[in-house]
Amino acid sequence: MRLLADDLRDTLRAARKKYNMGRALAAPQIGAPVRVVLVEIGKFRATMVNPEITDVGSEDFHVWDDCFSFPNLLVRVTRAYRATLRYTDMKGKVVTMELEGPMAELLQHELDHLDGILALDQPSGLDPFAYKAEWEKSHKPSERYGPPRPREV
Repeated sequence: MRLLADDLRDTLRAARKKYNMGRALAAPQIGAPVRVVLVEIGKFRATMVNPEITDVGSEDFHVWDDCFSFPNLLVRVTRAYRATLRYTDMKGKVVTMELEGPMAELLQHELDHLDGILALDQPSGLDPFAYKAEWEKSHKPSERYGPPRPREV
């Protein structure tokens, strides 16, 4: 498991340099058919084994999602604004995290990778695809995340 975690870390850092983006990487993205996600955001670093969303809040939000699987494209998707995540860390400890906003979106995105799902498979709204470079010319980074709204039933 340590070798896989190191490979995920090295691959994420190399991809970050190449594409100037990236906060996490799922094992299937590097060809490892296991349920492991590596997250590196600022000082927060975690290797998550068998992560699962155990609960979601009652609000969703729209996100212009990017991904190493399609680095030049953005896809608007709908995600839960709040979620509870449970995973096992590299020491075997079960960890529970309450997630909100961009962190909730990120982990939902990564768990989708574990299930073979890409943002491309779940576009939301009218005109949900954009070339990243074009979108960035006319939008602020803060516009990637819409406001939370009650979930539509």
